[in-house]
Amino acid sequence: MEAANKRITINIGGVRFETYSSTLQKLPGTKLANLTEPHSYSTSEFDSKLNEFFFDRNAKIFACVLEYYRTGHLHVSGEVCRSVLVEELAFWEINDTQLARCCWLKLNSKEWSLEDFDTWDESHQADGTGLITPTGRTDYSWKARWQPKIWALFQSPYSSVAAMCVTLVSLLFTIGAIVVFFEETKGQFLYEANFTHTAQPVPPGIIINISGELEFYHATYLPYLELICVLWFIAEFFLRFFFCPDKKKFVLNFLNIMDFISLFPVFIQFCAVGRPMKLSLLWLVLGFMRLTYIIRLIRFFRLLESVLIIRVLSGTFRSLVREIFILMLVLTFETLFFATLLFYAEFHTVDSHFFYEKYFGDIYAACWWAVVTLTTVGYGDMYPVSTFGKVVGALAAMSGIMTIVIPIPILIIKFQHYYSIALAHERLKISQKKYS
Repeated sequence: MEAANKRITINIGGVRFETYSSTLQKLPGTKLANLTEPHSYSTSEFDSKLNEFFFDRNAKIFACVLEYYRTGHLHVSGEVCRSVLVEELAFWEINDTQLARCCWLKLNSKEWSLEDFDTWDESHQADGTGLITPTGRTDYSWKARWQPKIWALFQSPYSSVAAMCVTLVSLLFTIGAIVVFFEETKGQFLYEANFTHTAQPVPPGIIINISGELEFYHATYLPYLELICVLWFIAEFFLRFFFCPDKKKFVLNFLNIMDFISLFPVFIQFCAVGRPMKLSLLWLVLGFMRLTYIIRLIRFFRLLESVLIIRVLSGTFRSLVREIFILMLVLTFETLFFATLLFYAEFHTVDSHFFYEKYFGDIYAACWWAVVTLTTVGYGDMYPVSTFGKVVGALAAMSGIMTIVIPIPILIIKFQHYYSIALAHERLKISQKKYS
């Protein structure tokens, strides 16, 4: 009984705490419980002159630890840093999972913000230009001297005035190629036809027989304008490839693959002019290949990297990839469910064969209707006419509204969260530059 009521004094960084041995023995096996053992008085932590144990640790957190021994509930102040708390609890041999739920939520919400801040910091401090990694030996060749400069010239618009000029010139050539591409869609084909006619006495009239084939036609100067743009693309592409430090990564990059494809359409068109038709199919293929001119514009988003709102949007969508994927799965399920339901609802009630063929001839057509309805676009090209079909349509519309509206607050909250982190990050950089 006397041993249980024995008072123990513990000095934590100059702050003295007194408690009973029985209090510390509530959690056997921990560092504080071991202080009640006889052998603890011979350890270096015990000061025989002052008759107390001394630990050079955080006194504020120790107060929470001691309270945990007394009450069995581990509460901490909201001002405590979570990493410091975990370190102190580990020293006192207490698991941080013993934290009370209220304190756990407060500390972990702060920790998530810190992790997001660190992730934001790392993503924008990473070397996006892919410059050469220093090796063990020094390379004095001309390529080694010029490689970082040329690579930065094409990859980092803000690295120098020359890099900005190269980027703007490349942007102008890309826009020029897109304009030429759009202009070439005007009057691409003409029918080269042979006309014959015969007059009939009764009733009077003309019968016209048309025979011929489709001829390829284009304004003669447009391909040459496109060729000028493509010659710049060729020079730019091979310079970037030659001075790229990682050829494998360069070749596997999606944008670089699109850049490579964009070099060929104009040359294929020059080779095909004057050949017998099937040019209509070739025209379609070249049109799809020329879409790469538009995809090239993605590369110039680097010009907006200094715009905070663009970086926040990008970070927000990257953080919501999982949620977006789940939303797509939900929409896919709803599309298949309501499309199948409507198809059979309309199949048994519509008598008009013409109406059946025009609207819901198969479930694929019903899927198109379901997508349009769920996304609340409502083209009106297809619609149910039966009572049950209208009920299904109403349910699909309401389901689509709920599916799309519910994620919007999540997106707004996430955007505000990242925007506050981005502002804090920018202010921190400004203060660091000010006092550095």
